[in-house]
Amino acid sequence: MPSRQQARAQASAITPGRQSPDTEASPTDRVRALFGGHRLSPAQRRIAQYIVDHLTEAAFLSITDLAERVGVSQPSVTRFASSLGFSGFPALREALQPIALSSVAGTPDTREEIRRNELQAAVDAEIENLESLRRTLADPSRVLDIGRELARSVPLTVLGLRISVSLAEYFAYAARRIHPDVRLVTRGGSVAYDALLQSREAGGTWVVAFAMPRHANETLAAMQAARSTGLRVALITDLTLGSLVDEADVALTAGTGSRLVFDSYSAPGVLSAAVLQAMADADPVRTQSRLEGYEQVAEQHDFFLEE
Repeated sequence: MPSRQQARAQASAITPGRQSPDTEASPTDRVRALFGGHRLSPAQRRIAQYIVDHLTEAAFLSITDLAERVGVSQPSVTRFASSLGFSGFPALREALQPIALSSVAGTPDTREEIRRNELQAAVDAEIENLESLRRTLADPSRVLDIGRELARSVPLTVLGLRISVSLAEYFAYAARRIHPDVRLVTRGGSVAYDALLQSREAGGTWVVAFAMPRHANETLAAMQAARSTGLRVALITDLTLGSLVDEADVALTAGTGSRLVFDSYSAPGVLSAAVLQAMADADPVRTQSRLEGYEQVAEQHDFFLEE
């Protein structure tokens, strides 16, 4: 009789199908779409990220106020708008304002109502992150494609530094049940470089890197080191723009919860599980064999409580 985990691996296989009718883009997705497909300078990426993170405010700022908040010059804001195809910042702002208004439609009218229960507000923000991820996964082809690539990479290296260690450890722990050689890197500098080089020399082709805010410089350095050895990088992050995304071969994004003192990672966790599922789907025979072997060892050594 298959274990619960084996049954889940079989029953929840990702298969492309018709898209759900509930795929209307969120305000955040609509803003990101304005920036997509454009080569932006580092200063312009900072402007774009500020607008994404502070849409309802940024859409009504003057060019002076926006430049001051981002820490760039006014000409930089003008060039940013022009690079997106707008005649100037006023035209960009005009395009942003209806999106910003739609993002607050139907929300409580007063700040007191919004802040009545900060814990509920944090959960609501995570629900929105999950809804955004759900819309992204309406077409699962990108996740399926990267799952196949990761499944073929032997060894497969998983990288996560500082705050991202927990997500990397979860991914590596689960991946070892369906993949023959998973190597976890949670320290930067020369330690990371040595591990990445050894992985490449052993025949590995991919690294899964996790980068959650605040994004560490050493994560970028490790990704650059990975690529210098010939490894390709699949990045799981909350950003859609920036130097980390630029350095990755594939970037999968999911928003983090930031309403509480410490960030929460509901959507990145689900995205990680989706990638693991895609890896399992890529080689179902190997997956089944490894899960059966794990269950046999677990039963012999009494790993788990009786359910």
